[in-house]
Amino acid sequence: MYELIAQYPLFAALFALVALGVVFGALLGFAAVRFKAEGNPIVDEINAILPQTQCGQCGHPGCRPYAEAIANEGEAINKCPPGGQAGVQALADLLDMEAPELDAEHGEETETMVAYIREPECIGCTKCIQACPVDAILGAAKQMHTVIASECTGCDLCVEPCPVDCIEMRPAEAASLQNWVWDLPDPVSREVDIIATDAKPESERAA
Repeated sequence: MYELIAQYPLFAALFALVALGVVFGALLGFAAVRFKAEGNPIVDEINAILPQTQCGQCGHPGCRPYAEAIANEGEAINKCPPGGQAGVQALADLLDMEAPELDAEHGEETETMVAYIREPECIGCTKCIQACPVDAILGAAKQMHTVIASECTGCDLCVEPCPVDCIEMRPAEAASLQNWVWDLPDPVSREVDIIATDAKPESERAA
């Protein structure tokens, strides 16, 4: 054995590294299962009620941090304008408490809105893409951007960073055959007359 190691030191070192990796990997896997910290299950239930706009109006960086603050720190349940009074009532029912009025300091309840980019004015700076917490904006540098309305949560975090003010918030409207609108292709710039005929082209007749 020692002669083999002495003869092939590189393979011996490689074998030792693999063996150590397997041992430490097994130890880490066991520790992850054995010492797994269970979270507060009520957090998931609270988070499921919140509208997932990730707007930060409640003073927290997202809906789940707000849910954790409600469950673990006794944070008030009336700081979510997108959820409205109905959301406050749902949280109160879940937590078996009196439903307070929506805290106006964090914003007022409004109808569901979605961001809209006036595409001809877009300069492709990507700042709105970086600001969107749910990746609802498509685009690339120096290319026109557009909003995926079905993914937009209406947080309006993309409006302020826009350097050319080409983003506005519009009421969300469910798509249907009655309101679906798309741009028609540009008409052909020149007329092309195509006539069906059995006659051979002049080049073939000349031949």
